[in-house]
Amino acid sequence: MYQTLLQYLKRYDFSFLGSMFAIFVVGLLNLYSATHSQTAEGLDMLYRSQIMWYLMSTVTAIVVSVAFSPKTFERVSYFAYGFTLFLLVLVLLMGDVGMGAQRWLVIGPLRMQPSEFMKLGLAMALARYFARVSPERELSLKDLLVPGIIAGIPAIIVIIQPDLGTGMLLLLIFSIIIFYKRLKWRTIITLGAGAMLAGVLMYNFGLRDYQRKRIHTFIDPYADAKGSGYNAIQSEIAIGSGRLFGKGFKNSSQASLQYLPENHTDFVFAIFNEEHGFFGSVFLVILYLILFMRLIWLASSVQRFYDSVLVVGILGIFFWHTFINMSMVSGLMPIVGIPLPMMSYGGSAMLTYGVCIGMATAISNSKNFFN
Repeated sequence: MYQTLLQYLKRYDFSFLGSMFAIFVVGLLNLYSATHSQTAEGLDMLYRSQIMWYLMSTVTAIVVSVAFSPKTFERVSYFAYGFTLFLLVLVLLMGDVGMGAQRWLVIGPLRMQPSEFMKLGLAMALARYFARVSPERELSLKDLLVPGIIAGIPAIIVIIQPDLGTGMLLLLIFSIIIFYKRLKWRTIITLGAGAMLAGVLMYNFGLRDYQRKRIHTFIDPYADAKGSGYNAIQSEIAIGSGRLFGKGFKNSSQASLQYLPENHTDFVFAIFNEEHGFFGSVFLVILYLILFMRLIWLASSVQRFYDSVLVVGILGIFFWHTFINMSMVSGLMPIVGIPLPMMSYGGSAMLTYGVCIGMATAISNSKNFFN
Protein backbone atom coordinates (compact mmCIF):
# COMPACT_ATOMS: atom_id res chain seq x y z
CA MET A 1 0.00 0.00 0.00
CA TYR A 2 2.85 2.36 0.87
CA GLN A 3 4.52 1.62 -2.47
CA THR A 4 1.24 2.22 -4.31
CA LEU A 5 0.77 5.58 -2.58
CA LEU A 6 4.36 6.52 -3.32
CA GLN A 7 3.92 5.66 -6.99
CA TYR A 8 0.71 7.69 -7.09
CA LEU A 9 2.39 10.74 -5.56
CA LYS A 10 5.29 10.45 -8.01
CA ARG A 11 2.87 10.70 -10.94
CA TYR A 12 0.61 13.31 -9.33
CA ASP A 13 0.96 16.72 -11.01
CA PHE A 14 1.67 19.21 -8.21
CA SER A 15 2.51 22.07 -10.58
CA PHE A 16 -0.94 23.66 -10.55
CA LEU A 17 -1.30 23.48 -6.76
CA GLY A 18 2.25 24.83 -6.50
CA SER A 19 1.47 27.81 -8.74
CA MET A 20 -1.68 28.52 -6.76
CA PHE A 21 0.23 28.35 -3.47
CA ALA A 22 3.05 30.62 -4.67
CA ILE A 23 0.67 33.34 -5.88
CA PHE A 24 -1.47 33.00 -2.76
CA VAL A 25 1.51 33.50 -0.40
CA VAL A 26 2.46 36.67 -2.26
CA GLY A 27 -1.17 37.78 -2.18
CA LEU A 28 -1.58 37.04 1.53
CA LEU A 29 1.47 39.09 2.46
CA ASN A 30 0.22 41.89 0.24
CA LEU A 31 -3.27 41.72 1.76
CA TYR A 32 -1.83 41.93 5.27
CA SER A 33 0.32 44.88 4.27
CA ALA A 34 -2.61 46.68 2.62
CA THR A 35 -5.02 46.25 5.54
CA HIS A 36 -2.93 45.98 8.73
CA SER A 37 -3.43 49.66 9.62
CA GLN A 38 -7.19 49.72 8.96
CA THR A 39 -8.34 48.51 12.39
CA ALA A 40 -11.24 50.96 12.59
CA GLU A 41 -12.91 49.39 9.53
CA GLY A 42 -12.15 45.86 10.71
CA LEU A 43 -10.14 45.14 7.56
CA ASP A 44 -6.97 44.26 9.45
CA MET A 45 -8.32 40.73 10.07
CA LEU A 46 -9.17 39.97 6.44
CA TYR A 47 -5.94 38.06 5.94
CA ARG A 48 -7.09 35.46 8.50
CA SER A 49 -10.33 34.98 6.61
CA GLN A 50 -8.35 34.72 3.37
CA ILE A 51 -6.24 31.92 4.87
CA MET A 52 -9.43 30.03 5.71
CA TRP A 53 -10.76 30.47 2.17
CA TYR A 54 -7.43 29.35 0.71
CA LEU A 55 -7.38 26.21 2.87
CA MET A 56 -10.95 25.42 1.81
CA SER A 57 -10.09 25.98 -1.85
CA THR A 58 -6.94 23.84 -1.59
CA VAL A 59 -8.85 20.99 0.03
CA THR A 60 -11.47 21.37 -2.71
CA ALA A 61 -8.77 21.28 -5.39
CA ILE A 62 -7.21 18.12 -3.95
CA VAL A 63 -10.57 16.36 -3.59
CA VAL A 64 -11.57 17.28 -7.15
CA SER A 65 -8.20 16.12 -8.53
CA VAL A 66 -8.30 12.78 -6.70
CA ALA A 67 -11.98 11.83 -6.57
CA PHE A 68 -13.17 12.82 -10.05
CA SER A 69 -12.10 11.93 -13.57
CA PRO A 70 -12.29 14.09 -16.70
CA LYS A 71 -15.11 11.89 -17.97
CA THR A 72 -17.08 12.81 -14.84
CA PHE A 73 -16.53 16.49 -15.57
CA GLU A 74 -17.95 15.94 -19.04
CA ARG A 75 -21.00 14.08 -17.74
CA VAL A 76 -21.93 16.80 -15.23
CA SER A 77 -21.11 19.78 -17.46
CA TYR A 78 -24.66 20.75 -18.39
CA PHE A 79 -25.85 20.14 -14.83
CA ALA A 80 -23.12 22.46 -13.46
CA TYR A 81 -24.09 25.12 -16.01
CA GLY A 82 -27.80 24.76 -15.28
CA PHE A 83 -27.31 24.89 -11.51
CA THR A 84 -25.17 28.04 -11.62
CA LEU A 85 -27.69 29.60 -14.03
CA PHE A 86 -30.42 28.81 -11.51
CA LEU A 87 -28.37 30.54 -8.79
CA LEU A 88 -28.00 33.62 -11.02
CA VAL A 89 -31.79 33.79 -11.43
CA LEU A 90 -32.16 33.48 -7.65
CA VAL A 91 -29.83 36.46 -7.26
CA LEU A 92 -32.19 38.57 -9.38
CA LEU A 93 -35.18 37.44 -7.28
CA MET A 94 -33.79 37.46 -3.76
CA GLY A 95 -30.14 38.52 -3.92
CA ASP A 96 -28.43 40.72 -1.35
CA VAL A 97 -27.61 44.25 -2.48
CA GLY A 98 -24.15 45.65 -1.83
CA MET A 99 -22.13 48.47 -3.40
CA GLY A 100 -25.02 49.37 -5.70
CA ALA A 101 -25.41 45.90 -7.21
CA GLN A 102 -27.46 42.78 -6.51
CA ARG A 103 -24.77 40.11 -6.85
CA TRP A 104 -24.80 37.97 -3.70
CA LEU A 105 -26.89 35.14 -2.29
CA VAL A 106 -27.06 34.92 1.48
CA ILE A 107 -27.99 31.51 2.92
CA GLY A 108 -27.61 31.55 6.71
CA PRO A 109 -23.97 32.42 7.46
CA LEU A 110 -22.97 31.69 3.86
CA ARG A 111 -22.59 34.61 1.46
CA MET A 112 -21.67 33.71 -2.11
CA GLN A 113 -21.44 35.32 -5.53
CA PRO A 114 -22.88 32.87 -8.12
CA SER A 115 -21.42 34.79 -11.07
CA GLU A 116 -17.98 33.54 -9.97
CA PHE A 117 -19.13 29.92 -10.27
CA MET A 118 -20.79 30.62 -13.63
CA LYS A 119 -17.39 31.27 -15.22
CA LEU A 120 -16.43 27.64 -14.73
CA GLY A 121 -19.95 26.37 -15.44
CA LEU A 122 -19.85 28.19 -18.79
CA ALA A 123 -16.45 26.74 -19.68
CA MET A 124 -17.69 23.21 -18.88
CA ALA A 125 -20.90 23.60 -20.92
CA LEU A 126 -19.07 25.00 -23.96
CA ALA A 127 -16.45 22.25 -23.75
CA ARG A 128 -19.14 19.56 -23.78
CA TYR A 129 -21.06 21.20 -26.62
CA PHE A 130 -18.03 21.57 -28.88
CA ALA A 131 -16.80 18.07 -28.03
CA ARG A 132 -20.09 16.62 -29.26
CA VAL A 133 -20.74 18.89 -32.28
CA SER A 134 -18.18 18.60 -35.09
CA PRO A 135 -15.03 19.10 -33.00
CA GLU A 136 -12.73 19.19 -36.04
CA ARG A 137 -14.71 21.63 -38.23
CA GLU A 138 -14.00 25.35 -38.44
CA LEU A 139 -16.93 27.34 -37.09
CA SER A 140 -19.23 29.44 -39.22
CA LEU A 141 -21.56 32.11 -37.86
CA LYS A 142 -24.40 29.58 -37.86
CA ASP A 143 -22.32 27.17 -35.76
CA LEU A 144 -22.03 29.85 -33.06
CA LEU A 145 -25.77 30.25 -32.56
CA VAL A 146 -26.24 27.63 -29.81
CA PRO A 147 -22.96 28.28 -27.95
CA GLY A 148 -23.65 32.01 -28.27
CA ILE A 149 -26.97 31.47 -26.48
CA ILE A 150 -25.22 29.35 -23.82
CA ALA A 151 -22.81 32.22 -23.13
CA GLY A 152 -25.23 35.09 -23.76
CA ILE A 153 -27.96 34.15 -21.25
CA PRO A 154 -25.76 34.24 -18.11
CA ALA A 155 -23.85 37.25 -19.43
CA ILE A 156 -27.09 39.24 -19.80
CA ILE A 157 -28.31 38.18 -16.35
CA VAL A 158 -25.01 39.27 -14.76
CA ILE A 159 -25.01 42.61 -16.62
CA ILE A 160 -28.56 43.25 -15.32
CA GLN A 161 -27.37 42.88 -11.68
CA PRO A 162 -25.54 45.22 -12.70
CA ASP A 163 -22.04 43.76 -13.04
CA LEU A 164 -20.77 44.80 -16.45
CA GLY A 165 -17.21 43.63 -15.77
CA THR A 166 -18.14 40.02 -14.96
CA GLY A 167 -20.70 39.94 -17.79
CA MET A 168 -18.04 40.99 -20.28
CA LEU A 169 -15.64 38.47 -18.75
CA LEU A 170 -18.09 35.64 -19.47
CA LEU A 171 -18.15 36.75 -23.11
CA LEU A 172 -14.34 36.86 -23.16
CA ILE A 173 -14.18 33.28 -21.87
CA PHE A 174 -16.57 32.37 -24.67
CA SER A 175 -14.34 34.19 -27.18
CA ILE A 176 -11.13 32.44 -26.19
CA ILE A 177 -12.84 29.05 -26.47
CA ILE A 178 -14.30 29.69 -29.94
CA PHE A 179 -10.97 31.03 -31.21
CA TYR A 180 -9.28 27.91 -29.91
CA LYS A 181 -11.98 25.83 -31.60
CA ARG A 182 -11.08 27.67 -34.85
CA LEU A 183 -13.23 30.17 -36.73
CA LYS A 184 -13.59 30.80 -40.42
CA TRP A 185 -12.10 34.12 -41.53
CA ARG A 186 -15.52 35.31 -42.64
CA THR A 187 -16.82 34.54 -39.15
CA ILE A 188 -13.97 36.48 -37.51
CA ILE A 189 -14.60 39.56 -39.68
CA THR A 190 -18.35 39.40 -39.07
CA LEU A 191 -17.87 39.01 -35.31
CA GLY A 192 -15.41 41.92 -35.25
CA ALA A 193 -17.81 44.21 -37.08
CA GLY A 194 -20.69 43.03 -34.90
CA ALA A 195 -18.68 43.66 -31.71
CA MET A 196 -17.90 47.24 -32.77
CA LEU A 197 -21.55 47.89 -33.63
CA ALA A 198 -22.67 46.31 -30.34
CA GLY A 199 -20.16 48.48 -28.47
CA VAL A 200 -21.58 51.67 -30.00
CA LEU A 201 -25.17 50.61 -29.28
CA MET A 202 -24.27 49.53 -25.74
CA TYR A 203 -22.57 52.85 -25.03
CA ASN A 204 -25.50 54.92 -26.32
CA PHE A 205 -28.44 52.86 -25.09
CA GLY A 206 -27.29 50.07 -22.75
CA LEU A 207 -24.91 51.64 -20.23
CA ARG A 208 -25.95 53.47 -17.09
CA ASP A 209 -24.63 56.94 -16.43
CA TYR A 210 -21.98 55.77 -13.95
CA GLN A 211 -20.76 53.15 -16.45
CA ARG A 212 -20.37 55.78 -19.17
CA LYS A 213 -18.53 57.90 -16.64
CA ARG A 214 -15.98 55.11 -16.19
CA ILE A 215 -15.13 55.34 -19.88
CA HIS A 216 -14.82 59.14 -19.67
CA THR A 217 -12.65 58.72 -16.58
CA PHE A 218 -10.40 56.26 -18.41
CA ILE A 219 -9.86 58.80 -21.20
CA ASP A 220 -9.24 61.73 -18.84
CA PRO A 221 -9.28 60.88 -15.11
CA TYR A 222 -8.22 64.42 -14.18
CA ALA A 223 -11.44 65.87 -15.58
CA ASP A 224 -13.07 64.77 -12.29
CA ALA A 225 -10.03 64.20 -10.08
CA LYS A 226 -11.96 64.26 -6.80
CA GLY A 227 -14.89 62.24 -8.09
CA SER A 228 -15.03 59.48 -10.70
CA GLY A 229 -11.33 59.83 -11.57
CA TYR A 230 -10.09 59.58 -7.97
CA ASN A 231 -9.45 55.82 -7.87
CA ALA A 232 -7.65 55.76 -11.21
CA ILE A 233 -5.41 58.67 -10.22
CA GLN A 234 -4.54 57.21 -6.82
CA SER A 235 -3.80 53.84 -8.42
CA GLU A 236 -1.41 55.42 -10.90
CA ILE A 237 0.27 57.36 -8.06
CA ALA A 238 0.76 54.12 -6.13
CA ILE A 239 2.29 52.33 -9.11
CA GLY A 240 4.49 55.26 -10.12
CA SER A 241 5.80 55.86 -6.60
CA GLY A 242 7.03 52.27 -6.39
CA ARG A 243 9.66 52.91 -9.07
CA LEU A 244 12.15 50.05 -9.56
CA PHE A 245 12.40 48.44 -6.12
CA GLY A 246 9.38 49.78 -4.23
CA LYS A 247 8.98 51.36 -0.80
CA GLY A 248 9.15 48.07 1.08
CA PHE A 249 6.75 45.75 2.89
CA LYS A 250 4.02 47.59 4.89
CA ASN A 251 5.27 50.95 3.59
CA SER A 252 2.47 51.79 1.17
CA SER A 253 1.28 55.32 1.83
CA GLN A 254 -1.76 54.79 -0.42
CA ALA A 255 -2.88 51.90 1.81
CA SER A 256 -1.87 53.18 5.26
CA LEU A 257 -3.36 56.63 4.62
CA GLN A 258 -6.37 55.04 2.87
CA TYR A 259 -6.04 57.16 -0.25
CA LEU A 260 -6.84 54.16 -2.45
CA PRO A 261 -10.24 52.53 -1.74
CA GLU A 262 -10.78 48.78 -2.26
CA ASN A 263 -7.05 48.16 -1.84
CA HIS A 264 -7.83 44.62 -0.63
CA THR A 265 -9.85 43.64 -3.72
CA ASP A 266 -9.69 45.51 -7.03
CA PHE A 267 -6.49 47.48 -6.36
CA VAL A 268 -4.21 44.93 -4.69
CA PHE A 269 -1.84 45.08 -7.67
CA ALA A 270 -1.41 48.84 -7.24
CA ILE A 271 -0.42 48.37 -3.59
CA PHE A 272 1.94 45.54 -4.57
CA ASN A 273 3.57 47.80 -7.17
CA GLU A 274 4.02 50.59 -4.64
CA GLU A 275 5.72 48.34 -2.09
CA HIS A 276 7.79 46.13 -4.40
CA GLY A 277 8.30 48.26 -7.49
CA PHE A 278 8.85 47.23 -11.07
CA PHE A 279 10.99 44.18 -10.28
CA GLY A 280 8.50 42.87 -7.74
CA SER A 281 5.72 43.21 -10.29
CA VAL A 282 7.78 41.37 -12.91
CA PHE A 283 8.24 38.54 -10.40
CA LEU A 284 4.47 38.36 -9.84
CA VAL A 285 3.77 38.39 -13.57
CA ILE A 286 6.24 35.51 -14.01
CA LEU A 287 4.31 33.47 -11.42
CA TYR A 288 1.12 33.97 -13.43
CA LEU A 289 2.93 33.17 -16.69
CA ILE A 290 4.12 29.85 -15.23
CA LEU A 291 0.49 28.95 -14.49
CA PHE A 292 -0.64 30.07 -17.97
CA MET A 293 2.12 28.11 -19.70
CA ARG A 294 1.30 24.95 -17.76
CA LEU A 295 -2.34 25.26 -18.82
CA ILE A 296 -1.34 25.86 -22.45
CA TRP A 297 0.93 22.81 -22.31
CA LEU A 298 -1.87 20.71 -20.84
CA ALA A 299 -4.43 21.85 -23.42
CA SER A 300 -2.07 20.94 -26.24
CA SER A 301 -1.02 17.54 -24.85
CA VAL A 302 -4.29 15.85 -23.84
CA GLN A 303 -6.01 13.49 -26.27
CA ARG A 304 -9.71 14.09 -25.48
CA PHE A 305 -11.15 17.18 -27.17
CA TYR A 306 -13.40 17.95 -24.20
CA ASP A 307 -10.40 18.05 -21.86
CA SER A 308 -8.53 20.36 -24.18
CA VAL A 309 -11.39 22.86 -24.53
CA LEU A 310 -12.10 22.80 -20.78
CA VAL A 311 -8.46 23.57 -19.99
CA VAL A 312 -8.59 26.47 -22.46
CA GLY A 313 -11.69 27.72 -20.65
CA ILE A 314 -9.86 27.49 -17.31
CA LEU A 315 -6.93 29.33 -18.89
CA GLY A 316 -9.39 32.02 -20.04
CA ILE A 317 -10.70 32.45 -16.49
CA PHE A 318 -7.23 33.01 -15.04
CA PHE A 319 -5.82 34.98 -17.97
CA TRP A 320 -8.67 37.47 -18.44
CA HIS A 321 -8.90 38.16 -14.71
CA THR A 322 -5.17 38.82 -14.54
CA PHE A 323 -4.92 40.84 -17.74
CA ILE A 324 -7.95 43.04 -17.05
CA ASN A 325 -7.10 43.71 -13.40
CA MET A 326 -3.47 44.63 -14.08
CA SER A 327 -4.51 46.76 -17.05
CA MET A 328 -7.23 48.68 -15.24
CA VAL A 329 -5.11 49.58 -12.19
CA SER A 330 -2.31 50.67 -14.54
CA GLY A 331 -4.60 53.02 -16.47
CA LEU A 332 -4.63 50.90 -19.63
CA MET A 333 -8.32 49.97 -19.34
CA PRO A 334 -11.41 51.43 -17.63
CA ILE A 335 -11.95 50.34 -14.02
CA VAL A 336 -14.54 47.55 -14.07
CA GLY A 337 -14.08 45.76 -10.75
CA ILE A 338 -12.36 42.51 -11.77
CA PRO A 339 -10.31 40.84 -8.97
CA LEU A 340 -6.76 39.55 -9.36
CA PRO A 341 -6.68 35.73 -8.98
CA MET A 342 -5.37 34.50 -5.60
CA MET A 343 -4.29 38.06 -4.75
CA SER A 344 -7.61 39.86 -4.20
CA TYR A 345 -9.71 39.08 -1.16
CA GLY A 346 -12.82 37.02 -1.89
CA GLY A 347 -14.31 33.67 -0.87
CA SER A 348 -16.44 32.73 -3.90
CA ALA A 349 -13.61 33.60 -6.28
CA MET A 350 -11.05 31.63 -4.26
CA LEU A 351 -13.26 28.54 -4.23
CA THR A 352 -13.76 28.85 -8.00
CA TYR A 353 -10.00 29.02 -8.53
CA GLY A 354 -9.60 25.95 -6.31
CA VAL A 355 -12.06 23.94 -8.40
CA CYS A 356 -10.31 25.12 -11.60
CA ILE A 357 -6.92 24.04 -10.26
CA GLY A 358 -8.36 20.69 -9.14
CA MET A 359 -9.91 20.03 -12.55
CA ALA A 360 -6.70 20.92 -14.40
CA THR A 361 -4.74 18.64 -12.05
CA ALA A 362 -7.23 15.80 -12.56
CA ILE A 363 -6.92 16.11 -16.34
CA SER A 364 -3.12 16.15 -16.10
CA ASN A 365 -3.14 13.17 -13.72
CA SER A 366 -5.33 11.14 -16.08
CA LYS A 367 -2.81 11.85 -18.82
CA ASN A 368 0.08 10.71 -16.58
CA PHE A 369 -1.64 7.60 -15.28
CA PHE A 370 -3.30 6.23 -18.39
CA ASN A 371 -1.17 7.39 -21.33
